Amino acid sequence: MNAPTTHPAAETEIRAILAEWESAVRARDLNRIVARYAPDLVAFDAILALQFKGAEAYTKHWEACLGMCSGPMIFEIHDLQVRASEELALAYGLVRCGGAGPDGKEMVGWTRMTIAFQKLEGKWLVVHEHFSAPFDVQTNQALWLQP
Repeated sequence: MNAPTTHPAAETEIRAILAEWESAVRARDLNRIVARYAPDLVAFDAILALQFKGAEAYTKHWEACLGMCSGPMIFEIHDLQVRASEELALAYGLVRCGGAGPDGKEMVGWTRMTIAFQKLEGKWLVVHEHFSAPFDVQTNQALWLQP
């Protein structure tokens, strides 16, 4: 099977947006983190709720997440893949996420990430974001495995 074709300029734009977003998370800059969320975004996160409807609800969730880590934020996107047309784009990969405690010890986990973008009025916006972790069906415990 051939790999899907992608629009090179759109792919470059999406990669730049994700690099800025990754930097914003590490800087704990909530306004920059949510700057590209479409108002009607639907998000699935690995913690706290099954789904979030709307950018306002997901912004509140991000605020809570940032409050869970007292030390420096760890947020690294790995194995990033991007497929993009002129109006739709899909990005997916693995994210190493967490923080360092007051003692400097890292508390991190790995999640899977999928983000869907749509170009609306000339601007790429996130219309769907999904973070997840596999779980053990016998214990119902999340598996924060390394790739």
